[in-house]
Amino acid sequence: AEAQRAQIGWVDPADVAYDQPGLLRDRYYPGDIGFDPLGLKPDTPEELNVMLTKELQNGRLAMLAAAGFLAQEAVDGKGIIEHLQ
Repeated sequence: AEAQRAQIGWVDPADVAYDQPGLLRDRYYPGDIGFDPLGLKPDTPEELNVMLTKELQNGRLAMLAAAGFLAQEAVDGKGIIEHLQ
């Protein structure tokens, strides 16, 4: 899967000058590897950028929530499930 992603996003190292390692393809937009089985991808680049920003911020919020669970467990020694009982 990672090799396919690399082929989609990056220019083959054999086709790039030695001083430009990791050169991205012109048509590649970071995060867009063409996987959209449900047809949810927005049509315009502006809408895609808004959608990707929302996804990124959602992930950041989830990481903060997970850090809160860990902090709570560190403070009182009870796990997440033990707090529900």
